Amino acid sequence: MSVLAQTLIQIAVVIMILLILPCAYRVFVGPTPADRLQAIDALTALLIGIIVLLALIQGTSFVIDVALALAAFSFVGTLAIARYLSEGRVF
Repeated sequence: MSVLAQTLIQIAVVIMILLILPCAYRVFVGPTPADRLQAIDALTALLIGIIVLLALIQGTSFVIDVALALAAFSFVGTLAIARYLSEGRVF
């Protein structure tokens, strides 16, 4: 990988790490549970992006499996919590 590509990926990782701060703020201060759920979903999306970019930097592909598993669990968890918030039941 070229030096330019590595530099751009590292800048993207730093930006994504900085974007975690407003999401974490919304998780703790969010006025409604729906806002908190949306912030948690954004946090997991940022974490998945960070994991994938770090896998590109390291040149390893097995970390991508961790990102895929996190995406699957995040999707199922978001659906379950959203259904609980809307209907009061999970299943």
